[in-house]
Amino acid sequence: MFDYAVGIHPYQGVFYSRVADYAKFGFNRFYYLGSKYKIIDKKKIGKSPYLSDETSYANALTQLKADKNGTFINLVTMQNHMPYDTQYYKNYSKWLPTSVSEGTDKGTVATYTTRLTYTDKAVKQFIKQINKIQKPITVVFYGDHLPGIYNNSMAKDGTKLHETDYFIYSNTYAREHGARTLTSNTKVVSPNDFMAMVAEQTNSKVTPYLALMTKVYEDLPAVSINTGQNNSTTSLQFTNSKGQVVKYSQLTKKQKRLWQDYELVQYDLTAGKQYLYQLHMMK
Repeated sequence: MFDYAVGIHPYQGVFYSRVADYAKFGFNRFYYLGSKYKIIDKKKIGKSPYLSDETSYANALTQLKADKNGTFINLVTMQNHMPYDTQYYKNYSKWLPTSVSEGTDKGTVATYTTRLTYTDKAVKQFIKQINKIQKPITVVFYGDHLPGIYNNSMAKDGTKLHETDYFIYSNTYAREHGARTLTSNTKVVSPNDFMAMVAEQTNSKVTPYLALMTKVYEDLPAVSINTGQNNSTTSLQFTNSKGQVVKYSQLTKKQKRLWQDYELVQYDLTAGKQYLYQLHMMK
């Protein structure tokens, strides 16, 4: 959907075969520690071994300002990654929780929370900076999961342990030129919904594929792998806007048909003969 795509990861690029994967997905450049495209403005907080979110956003801003056309940026931050050693930050005790689940370490939770306060400050500054740029910019901010520092039962609290905060923000210029803030179907979503959500928020023209993804986002519960909340043997899980797991059998006939259409599209794009590309349904 973009003429140019950049990946930024202020850490080593070898894990999860990132170097090969970004190239296979068609990214033009991948910035990581040790790559020919250099990570700049390297800063750490306290004794943390990781580069800060401030560093991550500085590198993203450099790309945004250098871009003369549309660019897609996939930014993966490292600041809040494990481990959560209390020796990293002098002020961690300020964020000690009053109570935790049995077996959960308060110091570890406080260290993680300390990092989140630095994230809040970096995000606030980043938003101020993109609001000064005279071209439309939309940011999707989300986490992949909560850290594995809580001793809660995965069977009981699995969904909660996989829920993270997210937001989609369009800068001032984008809002002045047609972007708006989504207000419906936004409480519980899947990362697979983000492309359709951005298209809707920015009032963008969509491909037939994104039109389908919009229907999936609007009409189906959020879809994810099984989080361990129920005893189902399937790896699939539907979660409604109240955070409740919904069985496939509880979907309406219309929802089941939509899900079957989505499965056919997934198969065609990954293991099938890719008829959608031949029919120009993706662009």
